[in-house]
Amino acid sequence: MAVDLDEIASRLIAAHDAVAELAPITALSPDFSLTDGYAVLDIIEKRRTAQGWQPIGRKIGFTNRTIWPRYNVDAPVFARLWAHTVQYAATGRATLDARRFVNPRIEPEVVFKLRGPVPLSGDPVTLLSSVEWMAPGFEIVQSHFPDWKFKLPDCTAAFGLHGALIVGAPVLITDANRAKVANLLPPTTVTLSRTGTVVESGVGANVLDSPALALGYLAQAIAKRPQFPPLAAGEIVTTGTITDAWPVKNGESWSSDYGELGLSGLTLEFAEAQ
Repeated sequence: MAVDLDEIASRLIAAHDAVAELAPITALSPDFSLTDGYAVLDIIEKRRTAQGWQPIGRKIGFTNRTIWPRYNVDAPVFARLWAHTVQYAATGRATLDARRFVNPRIEPEVVFKLRGPVPLSGDPVTLLSSVEWMAPGFEIVQSHFPDWKFKLPDCTAAFGLHGALIVGAPVLITDANRAKVANLLPPTTVTLSRTGTVVESGVGANVLDSPALALGYLAQAIAKRPQFPPLAAGEIVTTGTITDAWPVKNGESWSSDYGELGLSGLTLEFAEAQ
């Protein structure tokens, strides 16, 4: 029986808007494929745009290959960032209400803002020539599927698991520092702490060998799916978690440190909205 992509899109939008769980798509439709997942994502993004949502960038998830077995995936996924899901925290501090999300988790990431199209290159310095600045980021991911149990087509269709993105103070990438940044990104240790206690550290190389290379992977992945427009100047791109994704709840304070990369870390408080 053919899979009804429009019906699946409606089901996912309803779950998102109700902050609710639903059964994995592949559990009900075993033939639901990764191509189907991106087709549903395209339907959802077109509907959201028609509702007035403003796309401002992309997220790429599951770039950290060390956690693939834990989540039963074997490749990265990508999806949109929206104006209302991105919060800028130039002071390095922000607050979110965890009740806005379903099974939320936090991910420390490197965020880029693009100055132009991303070349289809495997050279980090060349890729960074398309980047205006980099910044620390916390992506809040969410799973509408119970217990974070899904297959890759499920989480692709479900907004790429995106919930929100906090972007910290940016550092410009220029001709003078581009090569240095490219060299620092892979070995840099990023530390994630909860209420002052370190919960995990990871290195930039966890993210497809470098956040810069993750950007290049994203450009190539989008090029293979022409229903999605290529990356362009002005877009924000978050490149994937450097550690595992950790469950969060209101009452917790999470912080990050970016070691020698030259980025100020973030502190994110989870509290009820006033």
